[in-house]
Amino acid sequence: MRVLLAGGAGYIGTHTAVALLDAGHEVVLLDDLSATSAIAAERVQEITGKPAPLVIGDAKDDATVARVFDEYGPFDSIIHLAAHKAVGESTQLPLKYYANNLDSTFALLRVGLERGLKSFVFSSTGTVYSDPADLPFTEESTTSVDLSNPYSKSKRMNEKVLEDVAAVTPDLAVTVLRYFNPVGAHASGLIGEDPAGIPNNLMPFVSRVAIGTLSEVGIFGDDYDTPDGTGLRDYIHVVDLAAGHVVALEQAQPGYAVYNLGTGEPVSVKGVVAAFERAIGRELPVNIKPRRPGDVAATYCDPAKAARELGWKAQLTIDDACRDYWTWQTKNPQGYNV
Repeated sequence: MRVLLAGGAGYIGTHTAVALLDAGHEVVLLDDLSATSAIAAERVQEITGKPAPLVIGDAKDDATVARVFDEYGPFDSIIHLAAHKAVGESTQLPLKYYANNLDSTFALLRVGLERGLKSFVFSSTGTVYSDPADLPFTEESTTSVDLSNPYSKSKRMNEKVLEDVAAVTPDLAVTVLRYFNPVGAHASGLIGEDPAGIPNNLMPFVSRVAIGTLSEVGIFGDDYDTPDGTGLRDYIHVVDLAAGHVVALEQAQPGYAVYNLGTGEPVSVKGVVAAFERAIGRELPVNIKPRRPGDVAATYCDPAKAARELGWKAQLTIDDACRDYWTWQTKNPQGYNV
């Protein structure tokens, strides 16, 4: 299949591009490079030995999307990964998040449907689940647009848009993938996560402490009702996540479908730190801090539907993720800023 990857030069996008190319598909990357580098796209080609053209442009601009279709189409599918994703920033800049995360979907759908698009795969999030009592989250667990931050709200709004569009477009296959916590990097160390500034997510933060650019790992709360008192999260290796996109694409059927992509086996904050210490062979400085507002004790999914319907199951462990992330970090201490 020929696939347009919107947000294709980003963290998940590059790994998905590699997985698609390795599976024999063709990809074109569309990215505005606001959160990544063109070097990432070059490395996709280095890893696979196959072309992965990069169009630098904005996925929420109809003219840009149309130009990609004109120059590189037709496309069998769009995989939509283009979004602003910093939860904290979204609470301070809600309009930025709603405009970008919704308008990109509108533009990709408008142009794609005009050009006969048959498949649309959407990058969503496990944070659309709104009732912690539902653990482990299944695709039928409670969701809401009354969520704690605009990032999560924008993802749930997008899901509703896609569900409504699928209902009136009988030939269109819409697949929504609800990610949990992507971690790790490609085993080559050529592509990985490259957050700007101080990372918001745990693993890149721990990695920067390990390499010496940050002083200590802050653990926010060790008094939760969990085995070691720290928060439990469902960490999925980004390579497994990328594989989930391939099978979702290949098995898409007309209609609207939702799948959780996670391991179903949560790991605590202290567990992640311990796994990273095993990867680097030494202890890291840790500072226990008060809980952060809005954090919950545990978030993890039941991925049984993806196993049952797609034949997909996460294969890699938190130790694999820490090993691969450390390979990426040591080979690229400044990320793509080389």
